[in-house]
Amino acid sequence: MPELPEVETVCRGLNAVTPHRAIVGGDVLLDSTIAHPVSVADFLTGLQGCAIDRWQRRGKYLLAKLIRVFKNPQKFVSGGYLGVHLRMTGQLLWCHSSDKLQKHTRVRLFFADDRELRFVDQRTFGKMWWVPPDLEPPEAISGLRKLGPEPFSEEFSVEYFAGQLQKRQKSIKTALLDQAIVAGAGNIYADEALFLSKIPPTQICSHLTPDEIDRLRTALIRVLQDSIDAGGTTFSNFLNVEGINGNYGGVAWVYNRTGQPCRVCQTPIVRVKLGGRSSHFCPQCQHRSMTHYP
Repeated sequence: MPELPEVETVCRGLNAVTPHRAIVGGDVLLDSTIAHPVSVADFLTGLQGCAIDRWQRRGKYLLAKLIRVFKNPQKFVSGGYLGVHLRMTGQLLWCHSSDKLQKHTRVRLFFADDRELRFVDQRTFGKMWWVPPDLEPPEAISGLRKLGPEPFSEEFSVEYFAGQLQKRQKSIKTALLDQAIVAGAGNIYADEALFLSKIPPTQICSHLTPDEIDRLRTALIRVLQDSIDAGGTTFSNFLNVEGINGNYGGVAWVYNRTGQPCRVCQTPIVRVKLGGRSSHFCPQCQHRSMTHYP
């Protein structure tokens, strides 16, 4: 599933090509992709004639602020928002309309100059929303209401993080995947941050020391920024808007490196299951308290 760095990479790519372009039409090839409004026709009608002002990211959600332009007299009014969640396999690709249609294309949004934005999604879990001007995005996109602070925000302070973790009796890896604690982190970067902070993924949150929590917060911010700088991670099918893979995977510390030597101590990387998700770690570098090792 694309995580914060991948979604941020897509967001920046969209902001390089789509602002001030008007949506002149569209085609929904899979009705279940549209989460709001209920009517696919209303979704397309709401978007048509709107220009994209700017994209922003909130957690793993993409939100495009829309404007409508009237010429006589000239005025600008809100067109609401276009929301997207890529879920497991979603891709947003900026294409020429003449380009061959990708096999799993679910939605096409048409722009002038023979360009279009395609939502391609093999597993079909991805969603799109049109949020009309009389609603705020969380009113139509329920997942936005549940998100914790952004990792790069002032709200994600060490005091906040400690307050969230010290009262929980779950593993720290499970807590890092909780979007209500911190928005956007996922399986890849939780493993990477835990390695850099020398904490095993099985460690119980309430057993963490203040120093460990501080190190973990710093490490999480670092690995997320490193991956953004690398254009995201490609372990399955992540592509940016131009169809190019991310580069972070080649320098991952532990994620998806089961059995390979640790980049620090050469100990083979171990993979375990926690809460139904794979966790990768170095049993030597992250040997804090193996009493919780499953």
